[in-house]
Amino acid sequence: MMFATDLDRTIIYSRRALKDLGTATPVQLQAVEKLDGKDLSFMTEKAIQLLHGLSEELLLVPVTTRTTQQYNRISLFKERIPVKYAVTYNGAEVLCEGKPLPDWREDITRRLKAECASHDDLKDLLQKETNQVKGRLNSAEELFLYYLLEEKLEAKQVQEFKRKASAYGWRVSYQGRKLYFMPAPISKGEAVSFIKEREGIGTLIGAGDSLLDEDFLVKCDHSFIPSHGELSECNPLLTYIFTELQGVHAGEEILEKIREIIFESSR
Repeated sequence: MMFATDLDRTIIYSRRALKDLGTATPVQLQAVEKLDGKDLSFMTEKAIQLLHGLSEELLLVPVTTRTTQQYNRISLFKERIPVKYAVTYNGAEVLCEGKPLPDWREDITRRLKAECASHDDLKDLLQKETNQVKGRLNSAEELFLYYLLEEKLEAKQVQEFKRKASAYGWRVSYQGRKLYFMPAPISKGEAVSFIKEREGIGTLIGAGDSLLDEDFLVKCDHSFIPSHGELSECNPLLTYIFTELQGVHAGEEILEKIREIIFESSR
């Protein structure tokens, strides 16, 4: 059994996410990410304990759009819950025992050249649209692009970006303060499938909040989605399981339900 989980706004929460989503009741938070001595992201102590318990029962795989450098800031998976695999760069990189698998990255590089417009082509397009959005355009090692936004976008703006990016073979996901532009070959779903097949896994459980997570959630036997997530606003598959709670409470709820699945499967 394998549990592939998105991180930000699914099981870990930044200060901004905590502020945006709030908490229904007072919670005991533990920092799980630091930068320059400053606490950046958090989980509840209960969620950490639940995740630790799950990691002893199944293959836990963090799956994130973060760069590998950003992922490595998360102390949780170094100090408390070590993992064999992690997926970074939205699927462009697969880490095994903390090191990138070169064959996977080489295959991604080949497909980027063959299956979609280049990073520079899309960047040129977006730079012509600077009057349409207030924010800074960033590149993740020339794999994908994202805006760090200064203000929220209207739904019609996001749809227009999706229309234009689609013509280039790229996808768009709007998450909080970030607007992502992702080339089609870079997919969390394919990376998760690769690990599943490599390890001979049967049952696949997933959790994620955004459209970029749907690539692997559609492949899961059990797919959990926080009710505050981008996916909650889309047409869901019947197999999707939405949380009743939001924010850090949703993270706890997901982990509790997965524990129930493990218990039922062992009966």
